[in-house]
Amino acid sequence: MIPVGEPHQCVLKSHPLSEIADEARRTSIQGQSTHYDGSELVYFSAMPSPKTVVIAMSGGVDSAVAAALLKEQGHDVIGVTLQIWQESAHETKGAGCCSLGAVEDARRTANRIGIPHYVLNYREPFAEKVIAPFIKDYQRGRTPNPCVNCNRYIKFDALLEKATSLGADYLATGHYARVHHGLGADGRHVLCRAENGSKDQTYALYATLQHQLARMTMPLGELPSKDVTRQLARDYGLSVANKPDSQEICFVQDRNYTEFLEETAPETLVPGQFVDTSGKVRGTHDGIARYTVGQRKRINVGSSIPLYVIQVDAETNTVVVGDDDDLFAAGCVVEDLTWVSLAEPPVGEGIPCEVKIRYNMESKPAVLRLRSDGLVDVLFDEPLRAVTPGQAAVFYGTGQRTDWVLGGGTITQRIEQA
Repeated sequence: MIPVGEPHQCVLKSHPLSEIADEARRTSIQGQSTHYDGSELVYFSAMPSPKTVVIAMSGGVDSAVAAALLKEQGHDVIGVTLQIWQESAHETKGAGCCSLGAVEDARRTANRIGIPHYVLNYREPFAEKVIAPFIKDYQRGRTPNPCVNCNRYIKFDALLEKATSLGADYLATGHYARVHHGLGADGRHVLCRAENGSKDQTYALYATLQHQLARMTMPLGELPSKDVTRQLARDYGLSVANKPDSQEICFVQDRNYTEFLEETAPETLVPGQFVDTSGKVRGTHDGIARYTVGQRKRINVGSSIPLYVIQVDAETNTVVVGDDDDLFAAGCVVEDLTWVSLAEPPVGEGIPCEVKIRYNMESKPAVLRLRSDGLVDVLFDEPLRAVTPGQAAVFYGTGQRTDWVLGGGTITQRIEQA
């Protein structure tokens, strides 16, 4: 644990925090977002002051504002940045959320706010828990979601353990989501979608366990927009106020994941055959890792209609292609389940829910049913397009609990239409 810089004290510029909280509470009561009565929506209600809080600081604007809000609320805040990937000589200081540039931004933010800041070397657990599964998924013909594993094993497991060793009461992050402690059945902690639906990040947080939620807070969950976050950063005088959001996989520079796989899993880039849904060979592909379900590009075969990737078969090194209708499925089978706001249901019981099968989609009505083998069958009310093995299926509540994250898991296969 290496201290980076000495914090200096400064006076944070005030902002209309109560007005933001009041507006979030009003919209919630009106049913535009959550459906709890107003008494449940007190800003930072789960964290009476003062508490010791470790805040994960990525170097971006979101975690910076979260840290400043916590500090302004009177908490004893400790900033932590994770060193999770070793930059190569040709990379720039500003590349990615785990770069040297990001560490410098986090340090400057901590100094401005007036909190201690530490850099923790998590390269080995990150390589084991995030990078290795990422490579394995491509070897299996899947499309991985490394952010889920990073949240599950690094931020909300290893970092929470470190926060405990530092004497912290809570771990905070800059995610757009909400945690309501003890609001569920039998005192279960509830993970909810963010007030700002367009920034909601619960899809990547579904693997958070109950004992982790008990010690977590996400200060940005009630903010109505990203514009408000950036304005708060400007009010606080933070240098990252206008820093662009990171859109990259942090350990894959310049989004060039094929170059990364050439070094780590070259077998996934070996040419193979395109086949159609009848099994007829249609052409040659240039490596299964270059294809994902629903993709239209790079399918260089003669066809009078547009063709899309329907399936990636790693065992035979084939990519199955078909027309748009072939992309629609009646449901999906989900493995590696985590039950969040809902306790594990009885085997065979149909649970109405809404489901997301990719990050950037609206949740859709479905029924989930736990099987005796521990998998879950999810049957969509209407067929959904491009069910992709390796991606997450996240379950949300219905009716008055539409913002609750019930649970989720990893898609392992599609359920065909009758």
